[in-house]
Amino acid sequence: MFGDLMGMMGKLKETQEKVEATKKRLDTVLIDESSNDGLLKVTLTANRQIKNIAVSEELLQDKEQLEDYLVLTLNKAITKATEVNEAELGAVAKEGMPNIPGMDLFK
Repeated sequence: MFGDLMGMMGKLKETQEKVEATKKRLDTVLIDESSNDGLLKVTLTANRQIKNIAVSEELLQDKEQLEDYLVLTLNKAITKATEVNEAELGAVAKEGMPNIPGMDLFK
């Protein structure tokens, strides 16, 4: 009984370390997104940190249009980054979960 418990605890610790390593790696995964017409481009990490914003001169003439572009383009980029982040972390977490009878009922 205690051997199984110790084995599960070791597996959970190993999984936690893998999750932390994956989080660090996701800082290097870049997500590029641009507006439909290419006037605004943003780059985020898969951990949803903004790395770059490139704005066309044309957009700088209209503050309201620039704000709209920023909201739309950043939201698209954040959605993509979130999908990558959740898929990567989910795969690592699922791989390291101990096989506990009945837990598969909670999916």
